[in-house]
Amino acid sequence: MEIGRLPDEILQLAPGTPLREGLDRIVSGHTGALVVLGSNPELEAISTGGFTIDIPFNPTRLRELAKMDGAIVLSSDHARIVAAAVHLSPSSDIETTETGTRHRTAERVAKQVRLPVVTVSASMNTISLFAGAGRQVVPRPDELLDRVGQALSAIQGNRTRLNASLDRLTSLEVHDAVTLRDLAHVAQRFELTNRLADEATSYITAMGLDGRLAALQLRDLVDDLTPVSSLVERDYVAEDAEAMPFAGLSRLDDQELFDIVLVARSLGFPPGRHLDSPMQPRGYRQLASIPRLPASASGQLVRAFRDLNGLFSASTADLLAVEGVTQAIAHQVRDGLAHIAERALAG
Repeated sequence: MEIGRLPDEILQLAPGTPLREGLDRIVSGHTGALVVLGSNPELEAISTGGFTIDIPFNPTRLRELAKMDGAIVLSSDHARIVAAAVHLSPSSDIETTETGTRHRTAERVAKQVRLPVVTVSASMNTISLFAGAGRQVVPRPDELLDRVGQALSAIQGNRTRLNASLDRLTSLEVHDAVTLRDLAHVAQRFELTNRLADEATSYITAMGLDGRLAALQLRDLVDDLTPVSSLVERDYVAEDAEAMPFAGLSRLDDQELFDIVLVARSLGFPPGRHLDSPMQPRGYRQLASIPRLPASASGQLVRAFRDLNGLFSASTADLLAVEGVTQAIAHQVRDGLAHIAERALAG
């Protein structure tokens, strides 16, 4: 099954919502339906017949009104049923790829009046959404669960590779051997994980109340991504720049994201900067890994010693010379950096 982010309009039809309950009742009753989600002057101009009811929405009413011919019109917030048994006459000049009468009308209406239109197929027992360009079949709960499982599995695998990339980056930092290529690979892993998380989020949202457990699993997998990526950005930002924007990678499509040269350029480094050119981390990420070290002290230390090499070389006396660094903090830093170096060398 193809994995891709679901349109926002489908998220409004999540299981557990009153609208989805009403649509599911229509499916269970083997009745077709055409429901317009909202009203505007353009819709009124192509509407004839039917009757205005303007009553509060509930699933049972939607199910009963679907037994009649014609379209049902809801308010834009789905809180009221505006009209029922409405005959819609969209322009026949509007192209449509659909063959069934109900679906052809739905696609043309959605394109002409720029409102989402939902259809229920009596023969196929499916719910479809037309929102502008074409039709999206609304996934069943079991299909969504399958997609969520695939997405979470993909995130778990990519997160494992990201963690390995970060461990390798630490080892290279200790050996003063980081290159732009290494940094670009780490940034690439962050972006891949973020994209998978965005897709998983859309599936989980579409599951409605049934997605609570999956939401907790996703949070456990990615909750620390933002703070860790921010530390890497602060470590490698150019001196004349305010930030090294990992967010710039979002402009790359999926194929471009696997071009490490494009990734490096999207991080803001000039075309003349070779991928094997050395990079010097400031040390924010390594200092953040030291337990109970105040963030204010980390900032002072980086400003004083400029980079991670300077921090590794600093003696206790050098550390104590920095404003705000106490004897306890100096020992924390020395012991913490020594532990990081030992782990890197052992690996």
